[in-house]
Amino acid sequence: MSRLDRSTRGSATVLAVVLLVVLGLAGALAAGLGGVLVAKRRAASAADLAALAGAAAVQRGDPGCAAAAATARDNRAQVVSCQVDGDVVEVEVSVPIHALSITDVQDRARAGPG
Repeated sequence: MSRLDRSTRGSATVLAVVLLVVLGLAGALAAGLGGVLVAKRRAASAADLAALAGAAAVQRGDPGCAAAAATARDNRAQVVSCQVDGDVVEVEVSVPIHALSITDVQDRARAGPG
């Protein structure tokens, strides 16, 4: 074996380990971002459904915010704020998430006739 062969011996192993670590970190980051995107969609859906349920309740003469809160709970979300203005209900919901140091994702929706 020549001197050059001995000095580069094992470098492929080090390179492979570094590459695996980088790929693992990239995969973890992608999974975290995917979790955040899914939570954002869940929050948007829960807000839409809660606002619709609240507006329907108001039109029946029932409390809109109570119906919105129940619907949000059914969709694993929590109402952060709820406002009724005539027949229009506007809600903001929060969905818990534990990814990338993010604890919750929020979204808002508005529903009513016309």
